[in-house]
Amino acid sequence: MSRYRFMKSLNSGSQAASHVLLVIAILSLGLVGCRKESGTAGSGGPKKEGKMRVGFSQMENNGPWRIAETKSMQDEAAKRADRFELVYTDAQGQTAKQVSDVEDLIAQRVDAIFLAPREAKGFELALQAAKEANIPVFLIDREIEGNAGEDYVTFIGSNFVEEGKRAGKWLVKETNGKAGVIELLGTPNSSVARDRHDGFADAINGSPDIKILASQPANFTRAEGQKVMENLIQAHGDNITAVYTHNDEMALGAIQALKAAGRQPGKDVLVLSVDGQKSALEAIIRGEMNATVECNPRFGPIAFDTLERYTRGEKIEPKIIVPDKFFDSSNAAQFINEAY
Repeated sequence: MSRYRFMKSLNSGSQAASHVLLVIAILSLGLVGCRKESGTAGSGGPKKEGKMRVGFSQMENNGPWRIAETKSMQDEAAKRADRFELVYTDAQGQTAKQVSDVEDLIAQRVDAIFLAPREAKGFELALQAAKEANIPVFLIDREIEGNAGEDYVTFIGSNFVEEGKRAGKWLVKETNGKAGVIELLGTPNSSVARDRHDGFADAINGSPDIKILASQPANFTRAEGQKVMENLIQAHGDNITAVYTHNDEMALGAIQALKAAGRQPGKDVLVLSVDGQKSALEAIIRGEMNATVECNPRFGPIAFDTLERYTRGEKIEPKIIVPDKFFDSSNAAQFINEAY
């Protein structure tokens, strides 16, 4: 229809003109209602009315630490059920699946995403998609490449470098600066494995008689910790006087390998780790393990508190560090009932 004929039809009667204007007004309101307002990642976004749908992308759910973390997030969402609905995904230890999980959460138009990333790399496109969709992303327990306040809102977790340093300083003190160390690494290419190694290496750097005999990944699992340790015992034998692992599960596996080889874990071979799970504290009480640096998995309360601060428009810090304890024979029994 030409513009002339369209205008003529509008002028043909006041009733028809009023009808068209009403339709235009309704459509305009609809478009305004569908538009999702945005805010910069670090400074908080507009407060959403009603219940928020929040995605939680977990990297895997095997082992006590991950199970405790997932439970904490789910329990906290349940406590705040009047305000939040949690949409949970499990990547089953596969980075490619986790990236796909995040993309699926974005496609579902959740209002925010908590991401516990398996690796430091690989999430660049997913983060960009979330940013374009105005969905804030909060990193939980592990970091990824990118900038807080721009690519994601913040990182909530422990200081992994400091955890490694605390373990290394303890070993220097306990051995008077002399030891042959086996280091069992966590997930390759993860920020936590990198940082716990770097912190430990920095702490023992001034003790030339502490030598790392081997550093091999065992992927944070007890079974792999035992298998890798068995092979390293064969390779290094009695030169091994200490074992440092990036989590308790690998330490418990290493203890089994040492016992099978006729060594005495906790005595002629010192065993120290990171996490602070109940089974590790029990091993310390039994004398089979010497120390573990706590890495608290109960992120639920602080994660949802941070999200609520964000929705109120508050400026969020680029890193929110959770304070952790240190357990050895002096306090393991005291905290055993609080461990996960």
